[in-house]
Amino acid sequence: MSTPPVGVPTCYRHPDRETWVRCQRCERPICPDCMNDAAVGFQCPSCVAEGRKTQRQATGAYGGVVNRTPGRVTTVLLAVIAVAWVAITATGGEDSVLLNWLAMRTGGWCGIISDPGLGYPGIQSAATCTGIGDTRWYPGVADGGVWRLLTHVVTHVHVWHIAMNALALWQLGPQLERVFGWVRFLALYLLAGISGGVAVMWLSGGSAVGASGALFGLLAAHLVVARKVGADTSSLGSTLLLGVIISLLPGISWQGHLGGFIGGGVVAAVLAYAPRERRGLVQGVGLAAVALALVGLTVLRMATYTA
Repeated sequence: MSTPPVGVPTCYRHPDRETWVRCQRCERPICPDCMNDAAVGFQCPSCVAEGRKTQRQATGAYGGVVNRTPGRVTTVLLAVIAVAWVAITATGGEDSVLLNWLAMRTGGWCGIISDPGLGYPGIQSAATCTGIGDTRWYPGVADGGVWRLLTHVVTHVHVWHIAMNALALWQLGPQLERVFGWVRFLALYLLAGISGGVAVMWLSGGSAVGASGALFGLLAAHLVVARKVGADTSSLGSTLLLGVIISLLPGISWQGHLGGFIGGGVVAAVLAYAPRERRGLVQGVGLAAVALALVGLTVLRMATYTA
């Protein structure tokens, strides 16, 4: 490529390219490859990069950073739930060995290896279970399977169950993401889900699957925010009433729903009512306190649980 004549302006990044266009911010010459559309004229790559560094991120009403893409965390949660459901369905559905590892169980389960859907409910210890043959002990939360408090939130078996919960998450999640910011929203969802699992441990001592506990927590958060800003809560009250009716149906873990609702309400109150002057500190301490309370309740139940 030929060198431009002396005195002719050239691109500051490509000295061999003649140009008569200048960056609107720094006024350096820029060639077509270096032009970035601006509100007026063009900007060079250096000024665009500098502008991105200094651009203030959007924040929610209660201090959290809001994603540029609406509902991004909600979408990720939906994807995780969908992947878990596909994996469980592909490995047997109700007879899936994954279900035995992911579902919320207070006590352990002695499952049959050759038929994961079956087991020996009367056997309550790992030593007895493994001595039978063709069996595997799946620890419950009480004997070390603490991951179940979290994994049960993404675990579904039936199509109707995942469909209802996915729809509810999509309706409830994005608005709270905008209000709280993505980090606080994720903390709300996870702590509400864990609260549901802890409630199952204490109130039924049984098992549960599904995101319903976390979703009841999101519903509680909507109620807290609505009351905080003085909004009409009649539609939310109707949704809650429907949720209560569903919770009373046979085979539904009302304990998980109740625990999630209480946990989500407490977390939302911590986030929404933290004083503006010390908002970050109060919110952080409040969330840590909720997490520590859940840990304490879990440890206490592990110490006192008997099958």
